[in-house]
Amino acid sequence: MQRRTVQREAIQEVFRNAGRPLRLEDILELGRLLVPSLNQATVYRNLKLLVEAGWLEQVQHPTLGTIYERSGRGHHHHFHCNSCDRIYELPGCALNPAATPEGFVVEAHEIFLSGTCPACVR
Repeated sequence: MQRRTVQREAIQEVFRNAGRPLRLEDILELGRLLVPSLNQATVYRNLKLLVEAGWLEQVQHPTLGTIYERSGRGHHHHFHCNSCDRIYELPGCALNPAATPEGFVVEAHEIFLSGTCPACVR
């Protein structure tokens, strides 16, 4: 990776503190609390570097677009709360291998759930 910068360190801190997948808008909003001058181009550039370095992973959500999360979390899925608009990691896997039709070989999959998170249900 390239030299350390205040902006990149702020973005990494955002992910450490959030502990959940984030969209560009989330990263920009939370990052500006640490570095007020942070802009979208700088965030995109640093996200690209952090993905290339293996520190972050990109996930393509079907309605939200690209979300970013820390690497090395193991296989898991995601939940999007329609009320607070947050994205959560769901541990483990809900896919039943027996659901795959005979003759098909699953090589990868992603499951996205949406609804209302516990905080918004209250």
